[in-house]
Amino acid sequence: MAAKVGRRPKMSSFQVIILGFAAVILAGTLLLSLPFAASDGVPTPLRDALFTAVSAVCVTGLIVRDTALHWSGFGQAVILLMIQIGGFGVVTVAAAFSMISGQKIGLMQRSTMREAMSAHQTGGIVQLAHFIQRGVLCAEFCGALLLAPVMCRRFGLRGIWMSLFTSVSAFCNAGFDVMGSSSGPFSSLTSLVDDPWACTVVILLIVTGGIGFLTWDDIRVHGANFRKYSLQSKTALTVSAVLIFFPAVFLWFFEYGGLPAGGRLLRALFQSVTTRTAGFNTTDLAALSGAGKTVMIVLMLIGGSPGSTAGGMKTTTVAILLASALSVFKNEEDAHLFGRRIARDAVRSASALLMLYLTLFTGGAAAISLIEGLPVGDCLFETASAVGTVGLTLGITPGLHTPSLLILIVLMFLGRVGGLTIIHAAFSGVDRTFARLPQEQITVG
Repeated sequence: MAAKVGRRPKMSSFQVIILGFAAVILAGTLLLSLPFAASDGVPTPLRDALFTAVSAVCVTGLIVRDTALHWSGFGQAVILLMIQIGGFGVVTVAAAFSMISGQKIGLMQRSTMREAMSAHQTGGIVQLAHFIQRGVLCAEFCGALLLAPVMCRRFGLRGIWMSLFTSVSAFCNAGFDVMGSSSGPFSSLTSLVDDPWACTVVILLIVTGGIGFLTWDDIRVHGANFRKYSLQSKTALTVSAVLIFFPAVFLWFFEYGGLPAGGRLLRALFQSVTTRTAGFNTTDLAALSGAGKTVMIVLMLIGGSPGSTAGGMKTTTVAILLASALSVFKNEEDAHLFGRRIARDAVRSASALLMLYLTLFTGGAAAISLIEGLPVGDCLFETASAVGTVGLTLGITPGLHTPSLLILIVLMFLGRVGGLTIIHAAFSGVDRTFARLPQEQITVG
């Protein structure tokens, strides 16, 4: 009797997403390791190439080599391509190539696209992907056009490349820049600190990329009729507005108080927006007070909205946690937002995400502090920046040793792919139909 040939188990959507990101990171690492990827023609050490590739694909922006000074034009182009893939999402990019080549998008691919884009249903996912692809490219092209006059006036024809790179990096909330050749290594956008036009364009790109693709779709369908938006879009827009306004007010009064009103407004607004995953800075972050750094750590951990180019726990997660806490305070059975009851599974997932991010960011900071002998506060800032895929730094990342950089690499990958995605991928196929255990009361608080 012929032996039965076992059928290879299919990968889950979560596993496909993880492997897709890992494959792009591997390819980017190999390309950045090539001699002609560096401006001096010397092969970049594998450690630095890997760190840069992870940071680019995970749209973080933490770097160990200045993007403008170390990498050649080829190297910068590879970094920009990885940023674009990371911002779009690996699955969305793969689906785009399938659609261009005329291939049929199967049910498994549609399901994976739904998970990657944080959509609620599989139906219409291909049309949504089309809309996202057109919208992203249009926004980045418009951003480059708006930045080109400023960049070309300052840097000549090279300003065209700089405006394109900055536009893509800003929209994808990546935080990479190519300003180092003119304003010094690791300078970010400090040379544009007093340019209202450039700062405003970058702010708009960051916000547009960070509010979520499903929110875009609601705006496209319903226009300015906020009442018809989905609960997710209402929550994302409201929390985003609150997290831009109040931190900007704090920075206005307590960090930039000695400046003229115009300069204070521009600095406060820019840093309030960019801290929630974009990673650019126009001022010296090391000069901020302890309270200012703490506010930034909280903003970095929160991040942007689901299904966007941003990372972090997400605005909706924070809203659900606050609504759940409020329901407990009011002794209500369910949490509510905008007149809608929140599913208990969403509350459980939000609680798990909070614990996961707090564990990763505090554990990583403690480990780096022990390895490097650095203050825990500075290490907390770096790990919050990594797990939130932000890219802001107090200047300590380029000097870290290999074990510390590996910790940041893991945090960046988990922050971009998503902690719950990793967990779901690990337990895919596990039988969850087991009997329920006996229940017993336990006191909380």
